[in-house]
Amino acid sequence: MDLWKNYKATIAKIFPDIKFVQRHAEWTNDKGVNLTADLYSGKHLIKSRQVEIWDNKSCSIYNNILYPMTGANLPCFGMDLMGMSDKRVVIVFDFQHPVEKYLFYTPDLPKVEGTYRFFEAGNHFSDNLIVRYCQPDEVDEHLPLFTKYLQYYKDMLDEHQPIGTDTTQYGDFDKYMIRLDPISGYLSSRFGKEKSHNLIKEFFFSYA
Repeated sequence: MDLWKNYKATIAKIFPDIKFVQRHAEWTNDKGVNLTADLYSGKHLIKSRQVEIWDNKSCSIYNNILYPMTGANLPCFGMDLMGMSDKRVVIVFDFQHPVEKYLFYTPDLPKVEGTYRFFEAGNHFSDNLIVRYCQPDEVDEHLPLFTKYLQYYKDMLDEHQPIGTDTTQYGDFDKYMIRLDPISGYLSSRFGKEKSHNLIKEFFFSYA
């Protein structure tokens, strides 16, 4: 069962112009944990880089960052949808600005509640950061809010119509993510340190 099926369908509906570019990696380890890393592009997106990790038990992870074309000072849109077990699910999505200490916030969406270790509101993450914990059968309860955020982001792109391709503007953002993101240890424990390090540098955060 694909835990994030309706979330991925929402992305496809709101961004019908996103097209598949290439598969960067496809792995399966000796314990049956699978990974795919796929690159997409869109009308006002330099890239959407999507990673899925799953097994035949309870692991179901979907990670994606939409990088907009440059020139309009717009944030990325990132999501970490993490089904870690049959009892623990973490849902994270947010506007992630490439400029360090740039505080993106809109009163049209909820303000972040609390503080979180890996997601620092006010430093690349916005004051509209969403972090939710739930059970696997509750994930779609948060889909309307995810849809609202994603539609707001699409409207932002449509309003500003970015066309630049200066990826150096994402250098600091990707370096920050490499330092902060817990994915390195997770991947290393399942697919090996060197292999995982290369994927993070070449695919996850390739502008660092």
